[in-house]
This record gives sequence, structure tokens and C-alpha cells, in this order.
Amino acid sequence: MASDRRTFLRQAAHLTVGFAGLETLVNQWMNGCVQLEQLPNFIYRYGPLRTDPRGVLNLPVGFRYAIISRAGQRMQDGFFTPDKPDGMATFPGPRGEVILIRNHELMPNDQGPFGVGEKLLNRLDPKQVYDPGFGETVCQGGTTTLIYDEEKEKVIDSYLSLAGTLRNCAGGPTPWNSWISCEEVVVNANDKLAKDHGYNFEVPASLEHQLAEPVPLTAMGRFNHEAICIDPGTGIVYETEDRHDGLIYRFIPNVPGQLQAGGRLQALMLKDAPAFDFRNWEGQATPVGSTFAVSWTDLDQVEAPEDDLRVRGYLQGAVKFARGEGMWFGADGLVYWACTNGGKEQLGQLFKYQPSPFEGTTRESEQPGQLTLLLEPNDARILKNCDNLTMAPWGDLIICEDHAEPRIVGVTPEGKIYHLAENIGYASEFAGCTFSPGGKTLFVNIQHAGLTFAITGPWDRPQPSS
Repeated sequence: MASDRRTFLRQAAHLTVGFAGLETLVNQWMNGCVQLEQLPNFIYRYGPLRTDPRGVLNLPVGFRYAIISRAGQRMQDGFFTPDKPDGMATFPGPRGEVILIRNHELMPNDQGPFGVGEKLLNRLDPKQVYDPGFGETVCQGGTTTLIYDEEKEKVIDSYLSLAGTLRNCAGGPTPWNSWISCEEVVVNANDKLAKDHGYNFEVPASLEHQLAEPVPLTAMGRFNHEAICIDPGTGIVYETEDRHDGLIYRFIPNVPGQLQAGGRLQALMLKDAPAFDFRNWEGQATPVGSTFAVSWTDLDQVEAPEDDLRVRGYLQGAVKFARGEGMWFGADGLVYWACTNGGKEQLGQLFKYQPSPFEGTTRESEQPGQLTLLLEPNDARILKNCDNLTMAPWGDLIICEDHAEPRIVGVTPEGKIYHLAENIGYASEFAGCTFSPGGKTLFVNIQHAGLTFAITGPWDRPQPSS
């Protein structure tokens, strides 16, 4: 198998034109012989980060932040703001408002929306709660929705929008103005939980206080979900799995835009290399810039009561990835995702996928989709444990790091890398980076501090790249 892999890599790998120069850059990083500011592909896109006198976020000159939400605060609907905010997305309101939907990655013993002794839980109709649990067990996960006024730079409304789920980690926006919230857990119903967990749920973007109907999107698979993104042209959904041996999934809906109507779940394969391991942990490493033709394998028993969907998929020939996390469908028509522990030093990888012109159809094999390894720095000075990501309105990828002293990192389409923010106040990951619809505000969470930030600045006035 190892010799076959080496032969395949020699024959199939080639550098892509997008994000040019990354292979050279990686070699320089790995040599460790230059300082950060001396790296030819590292830039100060908005200038170097300046020390925050308040000891919270370091930002470039001209940028500022505001804390717009704290765990434990009362929301306008009377519930408490839950802890551990994670993935987020924004949607435009009818009068210019920003509708921000936010996940909360909570288990039953965490600080949820119902207060001491869960006294506020009885305000909800049991049908509004996916899993009310039994006895003292309360599923605290779900989503909250903030209505934000960008002109006044303040939250003008807030409410609980999904209840009774577990470990809502990331997800993704839909083209029809809703948020798909993903459970990053696989737990079977037992003496404490009334229902199985490990599903996706859809939450409408609304100015009105409303709880989403908690219907699990079972056909999208039951696994350790992280993020999703949707191709607006086809309605096809792509999904990441946060496991050390996770897969990348594709869901082809029976009716585009109606995910509850079911569909077909598949796992990503390399067309000419079944059961490929893209983690680069040992043996022959896949070079940065390598591009491969893709095929997809159908999966059955997608609700996977044994939590073995990824194992069965790999046996069918699917690609193995190291903790697939953030995912985004770019304005350039490409799918991007991060693998937090990929790479030789397990510091992270960044991938892109170019869908086939015949994506999801019987003609797909005529012109297969293309998978490229964009980035594998193997140098914590540049990027460490990439997690949630989004695409800025001007085309850069914006990435949250997942470790105790994280940064927000930008990657330009030319492969230039820069640091946009640094968390110096809390030993916690960044999560949920997302821009307002107009691109004026970058929202982000510091998860274990229970804080949501709004960052503004001269996004349209970058410094020269050199």
C-alpha cells in the first residue's frame, strides 16, 4: 500500500495556480531559518498587531472591538445567554439589521439558557425542545439569535432560537436564509436522554422571537458533525466531521432547499486512490499544492447507531482526514475546509474542492471535481490548529485558531498569510468568525470566556503586500 501511495503521488500531484507559492513557503517555514516578518509570503496586510491596553484583543492600528454579548446575561426573551458560543452566520434584516445566529457547544452540565435549577425550562412547550431529557438531565445546547444595529454598534434584540440539543459546534448558512446547526456528538438515547443525538437542525433567520421546530435532519447523517456549506447553484450540502479519522461528506437533497425531504449521503474519495489517508501524519507526505480527481461513494445506514459511519466509508474507499472543522462555500464557487490536526506536526491543513460542472449527476465522471491541499504550514508561528473559517467580502479566507493563545489568521487568494487578531485575555479558542452581510463588521467568539465580539476597522485600506 505504501509503495502504491508513493507511485500515485509522483504521478498525480501537481501545483495549482490559485494560492501560488505555498510549497516554497512551507519549505522555508519548516527550515525555521527566518523570522516571521522576513517570510516572503507573510505580510502585514493591515499592519502589525498592537498590544491592547485592556489586555483582551491585539488588533492592527485603526481596528477596534466591542464585546456585544456575555454568557449569563438576560436576553430580551427572558432566557439567559448560554455559555460556549461557537459557530455563527449573519443574515440581512429588512431594514438593514444584522441577524446573527449563534451556536452554543453545551452538554447537560454546562451553563445553559434556563437559569438556576432550570426554572425557565417550564416556559417552553415540550414540543419546542428537541430532547427534554429525564429527571435532572437537561440538554443545554442550541442556538441564540442576536439582532444587531451596525450603525449604532449595539445589540437591539436577542432570543433563544433552538433548544434541547447537545454540543452545537459549527454549521453553516443556507442560500434561503436559515442556519444549519450541527451537533458535534454521537450519543444514543438512554436512561438520561430521551432521544439520539448527532444530527443537524435548521434554524430560520428571523427578527421575530421564535424557536425553530427541532426536527433532526436524519438523512444528512449521524456523526460527529462540525460544519456544512451549500452550493447555491445545485443545493448540494458539504459536511465536515470532527474526528481524527473523519470523512468529508456530500448530501444531495431530493428537493434542493428542502433538507427535511431527504436525500443521498456520500463520502469523498480520490478517483485513482481508494482509502487515501490525507492526514500526512506518517510515511509519504502529500505535497502542498497537490490536486486530485474526486469521486463519491454512497453510504447506507446513515443514522449509524454504532457511530461507525466514517469506518464503513473508509472501507468503501473514502479519504481519511484529521479533524475536519470549518467549511465555507466561497464566492469563487469553491468549497474550503480546515483540518485542525492535519499535517506532519499536526498543526493543521487547509483544503479546497472545485465541484464538477456535473456535480451530483450521472455525468460527473466525465469531468470530476478536483481536491487540492492548499496549506500545511507545520509552523505554529504562522498557523496553529485552524478551526472555523469564513470568506471575507474581498476574497481572503479568515481562519480561527483552536488553542489557548489563538489568533485570527487571513490567507489571500495569492497565498499571502497575515495575522488579524490575537487573543491575549483568555485561555480559549476563537470560534464562529463571520462578516456582516455588508462586510463592515467581523463577528467572532472567544468560546470558553462566553464572549461575542464585533470587530470593525479599515477593511478596504490594506497596506501593500510587500
